[in-house]
Parts: sequence; structure tokens; C-alpha cells
Amino acid sequence: MKNISRRKFVNNLGMGVATAAAIATLPSFLTIPFVKNKNQKGKKINIALCGLGNYANILARGFKNAEYCNLSGIITGTPSKAEKWKKQYNIPENNIYNYQNFDTIIDNKDIDLVYIVLPNSMHKEYTIRAAKAGKHVIVEKPMALNAKDCEEMITVCKQNKVQLAVGYRLHYEPFHQELMRYGQEKVFGNVRLIEASLGYRTTDATQWRLKKDLAGGGPLMNIGIYAVQVARYVLGEEPESLTAQFGPVTNNSLFSEVEESITWQLNFPSGAVANSASSYNCNIDRFYAGAERGFFELSPALSYGPFQGRTSNGVLQFPTINQQKAQMDGISKYIIENKPLPEHIAGIEGLKDMKIIDAIYAAAK
Repeated sequence: MKNISRRKFVNNLGMGVATAAAIATLPSFLTIPFVKNKNQKGKKINIALCGLGNYANILARGFKNAEYCNLSGIITGTPSKAEKWKKQYNIPENNIYNYQNFDTIIDNKDIDLVYIVLPNSMHKEYTIRAAKAGKHVIVEKPMALNAKDCEEMITVCKQNKVQLAVGYRLHYEPFHQELMRYGQEKVFGNVRLIEASLGYRTTDATQWRLKKDLAGGGPLMNIGIYAVQVARYVLGEEPESLTAQFGPVTNNSLFSEVEESITWQLNFPSGAVANSASSYNCNIDRFYAGAERGFFELSPALSYGPFQGRTSNGVLQFPTINQQKAQMDGISKYIIENKPLPEHIAGIEGLKDMKIIDAIYAAAK
């Protein structure tokens, strides 16, 4: 186990004084509620999904009642998928691309934004290609394999004057917006301890998430990022130091390339500590925050829900929403109104997470 001090942690993340000051606090999340208002102008952002795996199917369902966006195109390397999606979602032939002709999307005025749902190792390449084609981008988390790649993606999007968002669905989810309010407004006093963990058991040796060159890492990259996120946005702070530990490998044939499980501890300037774990060998999905005058918790907490929670004052009750719809509508609304995306769902947020994840892996090693 290796401890990373505050000074070394900040220096290792490559942050100068100005950058460190700029990200010391997060903007208020409370000004970005999940989309409730009707689309007054009627304009919608036309989105092409890049990669048609399992999560793309979940996203596709989110378009059904979307107010600010349409599913208008697809990019896939599998002709049979292209044909199936064309029929199922009535996608025009001219809006169907493969990975070889993808760059010709620059000439397609019927596509405004590309949503990248590819293996992690492909996020950087297709974000850059989409940006150079003049298309706005949503890229799934984790944003890239490391912080350096995230920085390059942000730079290219800025150079091509397109917006870059990361698929942080929970920022638009009402239970999590309440967690943000509790923590940032100190409803129960200062939060002193956070416990946040997410894991599931996998036995499928063929999945790309177990391949280091495609995934970049194991459960930390895939689902542990949610635990990193929730600690940061509940506290409204950036960690100043951390420790981390790899868990034991109980199945060498499955986990020969990526970690099977990992635990970490984040220390924040306010004195709060976040203890987290992420695993591919057990099922866990919980969040707990202990504060000076009470507590608040969710379980299920970080998955697709439906969420259940309570505080020291009683049960939490909020509507169950389509998280993907709320996220895509929220991002699309900003683009329609020609407003910059707030930092907490933009590329800079993905970069902050990857700096922390890079440091977690370094500490565990």
C-alpha cells in the first residue's frame, strides 16, 4: 500500500497553482435540475450513437419520450446491427456509418452530436474524429484511459468549437440531486464520512471489460468511477490525498489482465473521508454519508435504480425517472440554447475523475 501526500498528489496530477485553485470547488449542481420544462421552441438535437452494444440499447430507449433530442444516426462495425437498428428506429440510410467511413459525417447536416458508447480505449479516437467533423460529443465514462488523453480530447473539441460532455447520468437524477444539496448546503452539518461502493459478479471471460487494452482497467474504470463521483459532488470538494489497495484475485483465469476488486480512501480539505470499493466478484450498490447532525443514504445507490433511501429524518421519496433521457435532454437543451455546458457534466469533469483514478491505481501499485 502506498500513501500519496497532498502535495505529491496534486503535483502528480499535473495541476499548476491556477488549475488547482480553479477546481477546488465544484459549481452548484442545484441550478441544473432534471428536465421538467416543455420544449418551447420545438427544436431538437439530432444524435448519432457510435457503438451499438448493451448500453446503446438503454440509451435508445431514452429517446422515446425525449423533448430536446432525437436518435437520428448510428455508427457500427456490424452490418447486421446496422440493418436491425435501421428498421427498429427508422434511421435514414444516409445517417448510417461504419468505422471506416465515419469521417464523412462532416458532410451530414442532419447529425448535430455523436454519442460515443465504445470500449474505453476508443473514446479518445472517436471523440477527436467527431470533433474534427464539427459534431458535438457526449462520451461515456470513463472519459478516456488516462488524464493525458482527456486533456487532448478537451483541446481538440475547443479547437473545433464543439461542446464535449461526459455521460454522467446521475447529475440529472432527483435522488442524487438531493444528496448534492444535503452535502453542499450542509443540511445535516459538515459531512465527516462517506462510504460508497459499487460492484457486481461477472463470469463472462469474453467481455471486453476484462481486456486491459480495451478497458484500461477493471471495476474501478467501469463502475468505481461512480463512487469517486458521488464523494466529490456530495462534498463539493476535490480530494487532497488518497490511499488504495488491490483486492485478492480469486479467479486467475478471469482476472489475468485487470483487477478483480479495489478499495480506496479519499481525504478532503474539509476533513471528510470517503471509503470506497469496486468489485467484479460481489454485488454491492450503496452510499452512506455521516454528518455532524445526522446521516443520509441510498441502497440501491449508484446503478440504474430504482433508488431507495433515507435520512436521519425519514424516508426519501422522489420519482423514478429515465436517467438517460434526463441526461440527454439536459445536455441537448444547453446546445440548442447555444450555452456552454456547466463544468460538472463537461470534459473538465471527466478529466478530474481520471486524474483521481490514475492516482488510485498508482497508490494501489
